[in-house]
Amino acid sequence: MRRLRILLFLIAYLPMTAWSLQHYTVRVIDQKPQPRENFVQGLEILDGYLYVSTGNYGASHLLRYRFDDGTLDESRKLDVRIFAEGLTVLGDNIYQLSWQNKVMLVYRKSDLTLVRTLPLKGEGWGLTHNRTELIYGDGSDSLYFMSPDTARITRTIAVTQQGRPVKRLNELEWVDGAIWANVWQSNRIVVINPANGEVTASIDLQGLLPPQEYRRGTDVLNGIAQDPADGSIWVTGKRWPWLYQIELVPTTHDRETQKNTTDSR
Repeated sequence: MRRLRILLFLIAYLPMTAWSLQHYTVRVIDQKPQPRENFVQGLEILDGYLYVSTGNYGASHLLRYRFDDGTLDESRKLDVRIFAEGLTVLGDNIYQLSWQNKVMLVYRKSDLTLVRTLPLKGEGWGLTHNRTELIYGDGSDSLYFMSPDTARITRTIAVTQQGRPVKRLNELEWVDGAIWANVWQSNRIVVINPANGEVTASIDLQGLLPPQEYRRGTDVLNGIAQDPADGSIWVTGKRWPWLYQIELVPTTHDRETQKNTTDSR
């Protein structure tokens, strides 16, 4: 009987330890202005430039800004039939997803010239890379690892939090060996283990954009970028007037103590 009790205890306890989840709020370290009209779908910082993909039919662009002062360096307007989504920069190329056209656009990084397209099997939402493979999502709980040269899907992971699927994964960013993902229509970012799809952390950004900054058309949190120069994390949203540099603040899961800790701005 004693052995049975031990066995039952292990069965009950082990899943809980395997599914341990860290919760965070955020503290704002810095902020930079950005054009409020940008319907941000993808965000990346590299070599002193900020790359932005903006969405909506007839208003989709690939934009490159000087990150230090926000000056627009280059821009490309997409065909009116394409609704742009996530983007990432890998090697000498920029990759930009379309939402429902089943293609990924590939640009030459040096001058933003479109050089080719890669096929997608379905919708495109978020996009990042792990230095060798592209990683994209289609709005489901799946993330796809793709060869940047052949567009071949090398593997797929199902994203789960404590054993349950996490869907509506939107903008993606590779951060220190993990995948960070906006969860669409929420104020939450999840941190995903790329080996097995398990969510290891949940970041609450409720209240990041102050109420007085909202205007008609201000939309949801969307956009994550890590600056390789210093490791800083920057986030924004669709038609937000600011990019925010954030740091994580550990907290408990108790909603009574999970106060938003964004500094006054």
